[in-house]
Amino acid sequence: MSTTLDHHPDGPSRPAATTLDEAFAPLRRELLAHCYRMLGSFHDAEDAVQETYLRAWRSYASFEGRSSVRTWLHRIATNVCLTMCQSRKARALPRGLGQERSDPRATLEQSNEIPWLEPFPGTATSSGADPATAATEHARVRLALIAALQHLPARQRAALLMKEVLQWKASEIADALGTTTTSVNSSMQRARAHLAELALDEDTLAEPDDHSARELIGRYAAALERKDIPAIVELFTADAIWEMPPFLGWYQGPADIGALIDTQCPAGPGELRALPVIMNAQPALAVYIAAPGNRWEAFQIQVLDGDGQGKLSHAYVFFDTALFTAAGLPLALSGAEMRLRERRA
Repeated sequence: MSTTLDHHPDGPSRPAATTLDEAFAPLRRELLAHCYRMLGSFHDAEDAVQETYLRAWRSYASFEGRSSVRTWLHRIATNVCLTMCQSRKARALPRGLGQERSDPRATLEQSNEIPWLEPFPGTATSSGADPATAATEHARVRLALIAALQHLPARQRAALLMKEVLQWKASEIADALGTTTTSVNSSMQRARAHLAELALDEDTLAEPDDHSARELIGRYAAALERKDIPAIVELFTADAIWEMPPFLGWYQGPADIGALIDTQCPAGPGELRALPVIMNAQPALAVYIAAPGNRWEAFQIQVLDGDGQGKLSHAYVFFDTALFTAAGLPLALSGAEMRLRERRA
């Protein structure tokens, strides 16, 4: 990264004020992903990055260049996130609330008081990242992992991310968190043990450009649009999970998932349109519902996991239409606009 430096005869160099924006810009997406892993919310992560930049601007005069600008900003961002975590509950998904699986035909209950986990639009890396780096970053932003991270105490989460993602030494992490190396190593050991208990399977729909993944998502989207329940059921694994915050219930098994869509979805056959999109660096669908006047309105975002064997293993369904805007999608489309987007998909 090319950055103009202020040179001081009696000390190290630091970024000049006129070039701070240039120094920050290439790191924004990386910082956003880091804050998202910490907070489990794309919108909170955007706020955290903004606060990171404000703190960096205020304190740049004290930056002595003993570390890279990247390390300096990540340290600030981590502390911003830790401060935010002190006043907010960890983000959750319905299954993480500890209740039993739900009856798909029962009345749906929802809560807007619970801080729900949010998906991350697009990928965690910039378009210029090399394939190996991009693949690693994609795995580290997958929704299942983000959900698991939220079960860790905030400082334990921070230590794990600094080690596993940022590749910091234990001594550097201890310095950033104001603790000891022994404490850091202990925190990471507990964090890894917890994640191991969850048996996260990375052999899923990891790459959105994979042909088999696109084909599976295409078949599912077509079945959803037709509201073809038998076809939908056929595409889910025997122990597949369906979650849809802000609704409290979660559902397991293709029969229950099919019954849920059949009895609870307000749209009839032909009244949904599903456009492919990328969320959390994995395949997803932006689902629109038919509205009066030959229009389609934003309805839900579905982020999808697969089993690597041609079936879906998990559907995370989000009804927050602000996610459409974050993903660069309109909240409403005319019939002509929808047809044009479908042809381009």
